[in-house]
Amino acid sequence: MRALLKQTDFLFFWTARFVATLAVQIQAVTIGWQVYTLARETGHDEGQGAFLLGMVGLAQFIPLFFLALTAGETADRHDRKAIMTAAIGVDILCAGGLGLLAWSGHTALWPIFAIAVLFGAGRAFLSPASSAMGPMLVPRPLLPRAIAWNSLSWQSASIIGPALGGLLCAISPAVAFGASAGLFLLGGLCLLGIRQSTKPAVQPGSRWTLIKEGLVYTWRNKIVFGSISLDLFAVLLGGATALLPVFARDVLHVGAEGFGVLRAAPAVGATLVAVVLASQQIRRRAGLLMFGAVAVFGAATVVFGLSQWMWLSVAALAVLGGADMVSVYIRQTLVQLVTPDPMRGRVAAVSGLFISASNELGEFESGVAARFLGPVGAAVFGGVGALVVTGAWAKMFPELRKADRLE
Repeated sequence: MRALLKQTDFLFFWTARFVATLAVQIQAVTIGWQVYTLARETGHDEGQGAFLLGMVGLAQFIPLFFLALTAGETADRHDRKAIMTAAIGVDILCAGGLGLLAWSGHTALWPIFAIAVLFGAGRAFLSPASSAMGPMLVPRPLLPRAIAWNSLSWQSASIIGPALGGLLCAISPAVAFGASAGLFLLGGLCLLGIRQSTKPAVQPGSRWTLIKEGLVYTWRNKIVFGSISLDLFAVLLGGATALLPVFARDVLHVGAEGFGVLRAAPAVGATLVAVVLASQQIRRRAGLLMFGAVAVFGAATVVFGLSQWMWLSVAALAVLGGADMVSVYIRQTLVQLVTPDPMRGRVAAVSGLFISASNELGEFESGVAARFLGPVGAAVFGGVGALVVTGAWAKMFPELRKADRLE
């Protein structure tokens, strides 16, 4: 821990990620609540509102899908700090635009979806640059611990952000979006404090050659491909958190404040686990632990979907978050350790595309499922699906299942 604290540039990076993630969480909570509330207030029923909520995720995923590979190649060719700074600038514009719409009392949904597309484009470049830059700022022996602390940063912000976002939504969505813009600005200023060079060694070849090289490496390395594809399909199916506005308003009847608590619950469990992982690294049987964690994730999703009590729903979400933290930590560590630095941007882009598919496209899947199965049926269906995927991937990727030490 002391050795990591001596890495000043990493501390600036860590702080920037924390405040930027806090801003993302506040903005995500507010967009979801605003879209669902406007949908219900303009005459849409519960199923239609859930479908529109899922469309927000699809709007963010479309630009990610088309830009991710180009963004990864860009992160392997240009200054990664400059890319992150520019992407955060886009986030500031998005938060400002959403705040202006909320302040003016605009009730149309299409401008929110348009800004969500722009937000997704910014994230397409932010994710691979951020993932590739972190390992440049610490010595390789400190990399597993740095990954754990990066996860702790993200999860801590994910606790504070949703709860704060729910409280700010109760005051005014405009206030929530304004707070998000201010935090994005602070994150950008922290990046300016990084003095170490963050420009990778330029790789020879055309843009398409580099993109193809990254895709081939990801496909052939079964640990990398197995890890990110497991996350894709498990979270794509088990993304119950996308339906939390529906559960808060129409299933559990707990309002905006309760929505903030529900949204924070997964991060509470994840942060507790991240604290343990930051001090006690996983020594053996990493692959089996990851598969077990994904199975627990699916089971907790089923419990949440069936729950009719706020306390049980919060507990199930906390367990879900803790299990997901174990999976994320092992997956990120394995991918970072086996990927050479000149290729980290491209591999991170493919990984980011899979993660975005599981999150944003998962929101769309959850919205569509809720339209036909109802929110409870959609959550249960997703949890069972995650369990099925876990078993299938354990059989299909024996190299990943047998992965032992994270070193």
